[in-house]
Amino acid sequence: MPPRRRQEKKEYVLEKSLPPEKPKSNASHAERITYEKHASDMVDVCCLMLATMNSDLQKQYENVESPIDMITSLKGMFQEQGMVKALIDCKLPTDSPVSPHVIKMKGYIDNLAKLDCPISQDLAIDLILKSLSSSYDQFVMNYNMHNLTKTLTELHGMLRSAESNIKKGTPHVLM
Repeated sequence: MPPRRRQEKKEYVLEKSLPPEKPKSNASHAERITYEKHASDMVDVCCLMLATMNSDLQKQYENVESPIDMITSLKGMFQEQGMVKALIDCKLPTDSPVSPHVIKMKGYIDNLAKLDCPISQDLAIDLILKSLSSSYDQFVMNYNMHNLTKTLTELHGMLRSAESNIKKGTPHVLM
């Protein structure tokens, strides 16, 4: 939230929904003022959010009255993209342990499945193999040459074994 909105104390509308009904006529003056301020602040925040969007998104969201609804919709629209990008960009740094890296990538794959964007086992394995550092080149070449079909868990175990061999400086033998 931009500093100006924080200074104006309007960021609460991103977390707290406007009550579904206006206060009744017998409600206190303070309740009516609070409701009207919340409604006005929601309009201000929605306008600010729309002003920061490209024209296509503006058209799509111009009739959305709640910043919470707007954010929820935007998250749904872009969360999957972000997860795919994180998965593809994930690389094992040289001399880093392989196990946390594979677990992290499996987490991305599982999260994509939860977002109705499942990744096939073959693609997941290819992405993991491509993410490895150059010290695993021999392992990847052997894996591909032997045309192995393993689960992610089996691949994880094989990579842990290969890691210990790499540290010892012994050749990579696939079983």
